[in-house]
Amino acid sequence: MSETWVVVPTCLPIVLRRCHRCASGRFRANGKFRVNANHKLLDVWLLALCTACGDTTRIAVLERVKVRSVQAELLNLMHDNDPGLAAELLQDPVVRRRNHIALDWDNAWRLDAGAPDRLDGSDQPDLPDRSDRPVRSLPPEGEAIEVAVRFEARIPVRPVRLIAEGFGLSRAEVERLHAGGNLVSTVRLSGKLSGDFTLTLKR
Repeated sequence: MSETWVVVPTCLPIVLRRCHRCASGRFRANGKFRVNANHKLLDVWLLALCTACGDTTRIAVLERVKVRSVQAELLNLMHDNDPGLAAELLQDPVVRRRNHIALDWDNAWRLDAGAPDRLDGSDQPDLPDRSDRPVRSLPPEGEAIEVAVRFEARIPVRPVRLIAEGFGLSRAEVERLHAGGNLVSTVRLSGKLSGDFTLTLKR
């Protein structure tokens, strides 16, 4: 028996950066871009609002680049404030390092346990809510279930949390199953990861 679980972004993550107005450290990106063309050079920023005072911060995406070097399709997405592009750029480690920001994904994702693979390949954060899915029940005695866990975005999550949520168990129960050899995973359960993995639960 096998199935797929999917870690799905539900909104853009919180941007962690010090606010110069109120000293808060949390900004909410709304997917809006600011594009500034100065002669043949282009600057593009992704905008985010302080969750405390509402002040705007600019996350540099492109700086002083030649207009002709930017693909027309990419430029159109920026002009259209495309939320999928905003999500992709926030996850780009180069953009994060350049702007000295980090991301907080708490309350910005959900686990679809037992969900089929998506057919459209979309990874946009403004996905419509699917109907609530019941947690997966444990396999009967003597049987096993293999689960492929996929990430639609690079969201750092503890595997033990995903397994507990997917099967409706406590984290302590997951750890006991793992210690007893009934739960085998291709990754360590400690720490966080943001990449696909598989697990097998035997009864």
